[in-house]
Amino acid sequence: MELDLQYKIRNAKNYYNYLKENSWWIKDLNRDKNNFKKFSEYLKDKYELKVSDKINSAIDNINIISTLLNAIK
Repeated sequence: MELDLQYKIRNAKNYYNYLKENSWWIKDLNRDKNNFKKFSEYLKDKYELKVSDKINSAIDNINIISTLLNAIK
């Protein structure tokens, strides 16, 4: 595996922990450096780290708070 790719993985806790649990990704990353983009996209989907996921989570929290406030009235 290339050195810059190893630094990226080591510095991101999510990447490193996931690779420890699912080592089959290491084989794909060793074969081709371009697989890192697929790997990072997969983890963003799995851990819901995309901007749209964060916005949806914030909207859900606002809806819960407004429902609680309406229930208190």
